Parts: sequence; structure tokens; C-alpha cells
Amino acid sequence: MTNQTTPAIRFVNVSRHFGEVKAVDQAFLEIKDGEFFSMLGPSGSGKTTCLRMIAGFDRPTSGRILLYGQDVSNLPPYERDVNTVFQDYALFPHMNVADNIAYGLMVKRVPKPERMKRVAEMLELVQLSGFEGRKPSQLSGGQRQRVALARALINHPKVLLLDEPLGALDLKLRQQMQVELKAIQKRVGITFIFVTHDQEEALTMSDRIALFNQGRIEQVGSPAEVYEHPASAFVAGFVGTSNLVRGDVAKRITGRDVTFSVRPEKIHLGSVNESAPPDCYVTDGTVRDVVYLGLYTRYLVELEGGGDLVVVEQNLKTTSMDVLKIKGQRSRLYWKKEHIREIGG
Repeated sequence: MTNQTTPAIRFVNVSRHFGEVKAVDQAFLEIKDGEFFSMLGPSGSGKTTCLRMIAGFDRPTSGRILLYGQDVSNLPPYERDVNTVFQDYALFPHMNVADNIAYGLMVKRVPKPERMKRVAEMLELVQLSGFEGRKPSQLSGGQRQRVALARALINHPKVLLLDEPLGALDLKLRQQMQVELKAIQKRVGITFIFVTHDQEEALTMSDRIALFNQGRIEQVGSPAEVYEHPASAFVAGFVGTSNLVRGDVAKRITGRDVTFSVRPEKIHLGSVNESAPPDCYVTDGTVRDVVYLGLYTRYLVELEGGGDLVVVEQNLKTTSMDVLKIKGQRSRLYWKKEHIREIGG
């Protein structure tokens, strides 16, 4: 049993440079035992490099990586109690499902009865009982992903690393697998470290998220913290949709020289004659674009005096014909003062 107070993974001033390129630059990070932790960011932000360094496929240029208190910075992958699930699954095409899952145990020379018992347990865990004899080519993308997950979990690693494992799946299957993966993590109770560039995926699945940008960690927090309290302009823009307001426009709205973000769903769009509550910021504008998306409608409003805001409203009673009528109209926008986030950068 691992010590609950010892972080599963700890980065101490970790950097990884490739020549002049700082792929990871002085990262400090603590991932808790049993946590579903996501590393989120655009391509080239450093998240996959961090995952590779935890796995041992890459080594830090400087700094230390601790696995449950043990410095593993220079240990080869096979000496680390971690396993990795890749986006391309990396299954052996000539082996059936049972042999693919049991491969790690075969390498360790675990007796066949014990192997088969643990394979059966894994198949039940990933809801593939009865698929033992099939080859990977006879499985769907979601089923292959489950086999890869079972193969990684059968060795009972302390930490499971997942490198964009759902990226090859279509949207509906990906959403289904997000729910299943989170449920499996809760059942096995081990630390999952999940790399993705999909902010909705990270918000859906994670206990906490680290936001990466150009080799640096911009913010670490729960999905709600990262979404509602972005630490920088980058975080506000990358996680969900956010309006970043600065300069004269921000000063005109707030009366102060600030830069702030406000989420589109926090803004009320009403008649230009409508009176806003006293605890709100108010501005007027003209609706330039309307996009009806079924569940909600997105409006682009050009503000008087320059700038624009995106507003999102749920379609509780309106139809597509109702919302499209608003295009070109002058409107009043207001939102509670508590819903802005003053940010730098």
C-alpha cells in the first residue's frame, strides 16, 4: 500500500531541452496518489515530453522526477512501476486479445493459471468478457482501446500514463470512453496521468488539470478552478471560450484600467431598453452574427466604441427562426461584476 501523503509523481525544477528548444522549462508539479490528472495544452506545449520523462522514454536535462518519493530521473523504463497506453494502441496484430493482455505477465514468466485468471479479471473490468479469442483486426476502435488499457493495467502499475488514448476515436465513442475510463480509474484506484489537447475531455475526466504553454505550466487546479478562475490570458482562451477584454474597451465597461475575461454563458443579451441589475457591468452593441447550434445559440456582438463579445445562450424556449431575427439588432449586454476575472499577460 502506498503512502497516501507521498505524491505519486513530483517534478522538481525539471527541464528538457532539445538544442535551443526548451520543450519543458523548470517545471514544478505534484500529482497525488490515486488522482486522475490531466496534462492539457496545444501541440508543442511540453505535455507529452513530461509524460515521456515520467515513463523513462526521455530523461530531463536538469531537475528530478520522483515516483512515490523515489528519484527515477535516470532509471530505464523497465525499472519504473508505470505503464503507458498510446493513441495507436500498439497491440500485437498476430496475437489474440487474451495473449495481448497477458503479454507483460508472459515476459515475467507468471504461471499460465495465474495469467488466465488475471486476464479474465481484466476482461471483466473493461467489459470484454468473451472476446479472448479475437484478433485486434476483428475489434472496433473502442474495443482495441479497452484491450490496450487491460494490457497496461494487468501488471498493477502504481501509475498509468495515457498519451492521447482517445484521439483516434470518433466523437460519440470518445465521449462514451471518457465516462468508462473515469469509472475504471475509480474502480482500480491507481493514479492516471492523461495527456490531451482537448479541453472538454480534460474538464470531463480530471480531478485536476495542469495547463501547459510553451514548455511551462501556466496553472494547476480542478476543472472548475481552471475554468472559472483562469490564471492568465492563455488559460482563459484555451479552456473553453472566453472573452478577453483589454485597453479602452475594458476601461469603458469597468471604469478601470484592467484586462479581464468573461465567459460567454455569463453574459445576458437583452433589449437595448432593458435595465440591468445594479451589481452588473453593462455595455451596448449590435448583433453581427448568430449561430444556432440546437442546444444553444452563439451570438457575436460588436460593441459601441469598438471591440466585440461572444455571447452563448441556451435555447430553452427559442427556435432557430426566433434567434436569427436578432441579427443586426442593437442590444444591451450585462453580467454580474463577480463573473469577470482580472488577469495579466
